[in-house]
Amino acid sequence: MQGKQLRKLEAELWRAADQLRANSKLTASEYSMPVLGLIFLRHAYNRFQKVKIEVEKHLPVHPQRGKRPVNKKDFEERNAMFLPEKAQFEYLVSLPESADTGEAIDNAMKLIEEEYDNLKGVLPKNFSIFSKDLLRELLRIFNKEVLQKAEGDLFGKIYEYFLNKFAMTGAQEGGEFFTPMSLVQTIVNVIEPDHGIVFDPACGSAGMFVQTGYFIESEGLQPAEKVTFYGQEKAELNTRLAKMNMAVHGLEGNIQEGNTFYEDKHNLVGGADFVMANPPFNVDGVDKAKDVVKKDPRLVLDGKVNLPKNDNANYLWIQYFYNYLKPTGRAGFVMASSASDAGHSEKDIRGKLVKTGAVDVMMAIGNNFFYTRSLPCTLWFFDRAKEQNEAKRDKVLMLDARKIYRKVTSKVNDFSPEQLQNLICIVNLYRGNTERFENTVKTYLQTAADLAKGTAETTAELQRQLQYLFKTATDFATQYTGENKEAKAFVDALYIEETASIYEQQNKLIAEAKKVKADIESLESIAHLCKALRKPQDKLIKQLLDAISTAAKEYQLSKNKDWKELEVQAKCISPLKTLQQQLSGNPDEEEPGLLNETEYFYKQAHWLTSRFPDGVYTDVEGLCKVVSRAEIEAKDWSLSPGRYVGVDTATDDDIDYEERLNEIHIELEELNEEAFALAKTIADNFKDLAL
Repeated sequence: MQGKQLRKLEAELWRAADQLRANSKLTASEYSMPVLGLIFLRHAYNRFQKVKIEVEKHLPVHPQRGKRPVNKKDFEERNAMFLPEKAQFEYLVSLPESADTGEAIDNAMKLIEEEYDNLKGVLPKNFSIFSKDLLRELLRIFNKEVLQKAEGDLFGKIYEYFLNKFAMTGAQEGGEFFTPMSLVQTIVNVIEPDHGIVFDPACGSAGMFVQTGYFIESEGLQPAEKVTFYGQEKAELNTRLAKMNMAVHGLEGNIQEGNTFYEDKHNLVGGADFVMANPPFNVDGVDKAKDVVKKDPRLVLDGKVNLPKNDNANYLWIQYFYNYLKPTGRAGFVMASSASDAGHSEKDIRGKLVKTGAVDVMMAIGNNFFYTRSLPCTLWFFDRAKEQNEAKRDKVLMLDARKIYRKVTSKVNDFSPEQLQNLICIVNLYRGNTERFENTVKTYLQTAADLAKGTAETTAELQRQLQYLFKTATDFATQYTGENKEAKAFVDALYIEETASIYEQQNKLIAEAKKVKADIESLESIAHLCKALRKPQDKLIKQLLDAISTAAKEYQLSKNKDWKELEVQAKCISPLKTLQQQLSGNPDEEEPGLLNETEYFYKQAHWLTSRFPDGVYTDVEGLCKVVSRAEIEAKDWSLSPGRYVGVDTATDDDIDYEERLNEIHIELEELNEEAFALAKTIADNFKDLAL
């Protein structure tokens, strides 16, 4: 599902869910769990249905008894929840009007808790306080066809959206309960948590664990067989959310409630293979006078406990992450950008960390990656195995990704899947692994080559339709109008000067695509042709259709028997519009179209190969640099990538100015919508005050 469609769906679901608050006396924090509970049921049922189909395909058939019924074990083997019949979404949606819907949903939650010990007391069970009509309407809305077919990633985004909305309405303190998917995926792909103990001491809604599960599954493995998840979370509500989120993704984990500053529920110092987290930034008020803090083994560096003197917990978290790791462990976490350059006692701690040799990668992230914070952040990565490697221990990769982002809305950015892949390729090259880079470039080029062939075939068909439409319209106009001067003007309007030039460009693209190879040189020409053709081709089609539409009105062709028999709309115009949409995309649905997609995947390959032409790591001005411990010490132990990589002064051919204008248009559109909504609110307030 594309971004615009997803935003519409999210907004619609939120409006529906917000009826719970509007039609009850609940506060935001009280109604957040029932809503998330319904999303939980919908998601669990989707996974249940998908796995049920897979299981039934492979069930053995007994000559007399037939196929055995599916059972709980079948689902657990495939990381899905087994749902008793009365806990299935379809059962709840199909309840008769006379049924007590609230009681039925509460019962569904109880039945699931009875099946899974780790969910006992976790799921919301207060639906009976809402009216039957309201609950029935909500079930209907969450039963939309688009949600019935939705895969896990879509529900992850909807979950994230709802969590954010609840944060903004005051349902959670600080909005610290989830991490944007882009950043979680980046962390997971850099530290590659594929075995042992995976720990998140600030686990929020368990997004890190869910993405780790996806990562392991993408390797063709089962998470339950490879890793054990441990989490700790301060807020009781977020602990419940984490358990729900893991259960709905078929993951098991030990999630404990506790304040990480004063409690280490899992006693994992030196015991974790992987640590990942998005801790709350810049927390003040931690009581450092407590013995449990003053003697905390998680704060030991260079043989002694290091308590930062200022009232800021960032360097408590950073030391926790280091000390939780085994001697071979890796950590990845989100941190306020200010922590990379913090001075005084924090600078001393940072220096000690660098001297261990464990600091591996520092990645600067731009603004607006969080729903609730617009400031930039930095991703820190530790690799304790580096400490024992003389060749690597004094090297750190500084990666400035602040200019790399995709605009989702005027206020939210993320990484596209390809941007994320490109960043991971750089990290892999730095580590001496060239295979990821080679495979990624090869995939981009093959995708672009395949798209080029599809583009050429569709372009050839579009050209045939253009010629057919032009001939049909001109033949009719000539026959119908005779010497009529106005009609002659119609025929003249169909002769558009640029037509021959467009056909020539189309023919060139078709010819080039026939001999295309999956290499940069071959695709460069096609990418330029795709970009050069789209606008003139769209303009030609618009002019032609406008001319026909104008003539149809002027001559009242809808009443003409011969014109109607031609079925111009069905035989010519509709197919032409469909082909144009396939090539140029559909802005309303945010579908890019074949011309854009062909160029896009070529550009991704070019982005990587132009920066790393030999397929091995090299420093790139403005993007990345491997720095030594001596260089870091010379800059006051700064770990801010921007201080090392420099500024890229070269002309950036990769900037798509048309795309940037589109982004500005999105921002303007959303700001206008906000302005309209604000003006309406002000007007309503004035009306209420009778002014």
